[in-house]
Amino acid sequence: MDGGKCRVLVCAGAGCVSSGCKAVARALSEVVRKSDLDGKVEIVQTGCIGSCDLGPVVVVESDGTFYQHVTPEDVPDIVNDHIIGGNPVERLLHRSGDTGEFEVKLSDMSFFRGQTKIALRNCGVIDPLSIDEYIARNGYEALSKVLKDMTPGQVIDAIKASGLRGRGGAGFPTGLKWMFTADAPGEPKYVVCNADEGDPGAFMDRSLLEGDPHSIIEAMIIAGYAVGSHQGLVYVRAEYPLAVERLSHAIEQAAERGFLGNDILGSGFSFNLEVRVGAGAFVCGEETALLASIEGKRGMPRPKPPFPAASGLWGKPTLINNVETFANIAPIILNGPEWFKGMGTDRSPGTKVFALAGNINNTGLVEVPMGTPLRTIIYEIGGGIPGGKGFKAAQTGGPSGGCIPAQHLDVPMDFDSLTKLGAMMGSGGLIVMDEETCMVDIAKFFLQFTQDESCGKCVPCREGTKVMLDILDRITKGEGQEGDIELLESLGKTISQTALCGLGQSAPNPVLSTIRYFRDEYEAHVRDKRCPAGVCTALASYVIEVEKCRGCGLCVKVCPVDAIHPIELQAVAGDEGRTKRKRPPYAIDASKCIKCGACVAECRFGAITR
Repeated sequence: MDGGKCRVLVCAGAGCVSSGCKAVARALSEVVRKSDLDGKVEIVQTGCIGSCDLGPVVVVESDGTFYQHVTPEDVPDIVNDHIIGGNPVERLLHRSGDTGEFEVKLSDMSFFRGQTKIALRNCGVIDPLSIDEYIARNGYEALSKVLKDMTPGQVIDAIKASGLRGRGGAGFPTGLKWMFTADAPGEPKYVVCNADEGDPGAFMDRSLLEGDPHSIIEAMIIAGYAVGSHQGLVYVRAEYPLAVERLSHAIEQAAERGFLGNDILGSGFSFNLEVRVGAGAFVCGEETALLASIEGKRGMPRPKPPFPAASGLWGKPTLINNVETFANIAPIILNGPEWFKGMGTDRSPGTKVFALAGNINNTGLVEVPMGTPLRTIIYEIGGGIPGGKGFKAAQTGGPSGGCIPAQHLDVPMDFDSLTKLGAMMGSGGLIVMDEETCMVDIAKFFLQFTQDESCGKCVPCREGTKVMLDILDRITKGEGQEGDIELLESLGKTISQTALCGLGQSAPNPVLSTIRYFRDEYEAHVRDKRCPAGVCTALASYVIEVEKCRGCGLCVKVCPVDAIHPIELQAVAGDEGRTKRKRPPYAIDASKCIKCGACVAECRFGAITR
């Protein structure tokens, strides 16, 4: 990696692949060849760099120049003007959202400046298909240290001392989970990586597997050594074909180099790893349902205890951690637990990766120290809300999480602070909503998802979420009744206390948190038959403001039911200006209007309100 070549990094995460990065990489290789730069310039297709809305992304590593929205037609200018001539291609550079000035280098960009990368340390930097590039970045050194210098107990003690908490859900201490598995009687023992990332808007684990698969492999081998396991399995959903492909390739490379298999690094320890592809059921993110799926059964949870650490895969002790948790293991071993505890907060050490999405200027992967204020993530890293609109809420933890309202915008993003607000960290999905969002509609969206994905095994989740969804559906249609809000709260609390698994227990969270912070919106829907955000179509009432209407007739052309017609204005004293209009304004016949919103979308003058 430091061989004197000019390395040109092309982001080849799933997002950039979908936007055409492969064609850009091919064009770069072709232009480099034609320019007689073979041996001097190396084109590297990396994992996700993080700035998902700017792809395809190209970074000239030698000087850190960041290019966005690159097309194959831009490639000759990058090679000739920049790589050969030393002059960056200005039109492809990023501009600051605040000042409009060029942010030439990746390190200059506000999106990257505020980040601290541990789990994502290699994503966007190395070729995920090259084990040599992983080794060049201290890869497998932690494994070597563990096998040569540490006992299994010392490894577990190091993870316990680091304070690392699981990054996939409620934040259970990782070291304790390792200790419980190691102490549990029974053979064989298994190590399982949960990569069944199913939250809407979440793509952290997928990006790690696509961009740095060897970090997960190394961590699982270390975990196997620590708990006494010789077999690991990575459970990945089928919707992640690129992650499956790169992970499978990395496993083959690790086996060829002697990092997997028998007598690893001459230590006498053996460990094998395989990939299991899931069918994409959301419930399989719950650990007991995941284990059932691996066993070839229907993915449904079972009561706990016993916990998987005591009785997991095929009834044997099983350690389960998610992808991001494993991505932190090697750095902790190499740098020590105190180094890790030096970041974040006392009870939530280290960093957290968030998938930043929704009504935000800069979308993508963000890794920040635990305890970073939500405001910092949204306004400094995320670049704020598009169009200068106000922040309304952020949904954390996906369908299992809750909403954080504007009055808590400065909340530290750590496990305990979010729990106090009725939200949760979850796997790290972070969806930002602006002032035009209807919180009742948002609650319905997430509940619809969890109701669809319910495995149906227990009555509270199967039937309770359906009843809650029916009530929300009535409310958004203007059919809400007094007592509906209280009934939602009662049902939500009952389901939380009685559902079989963690997913069912957390399913009501989006509803309960939105009622907690946005009760006035629910009341407006129920009592006033009005959606304050104007989102719920059944509650909308479309009106054309005469003073703003220019009489252009564009709304008439798109109305599918001929509900819009011109009106004649009568002149009154002191209002002669109205009679001088060249074209009469229009009005909407409420009895015909089907509230499709086509007229609002077409009006160029903001004359139609709802």
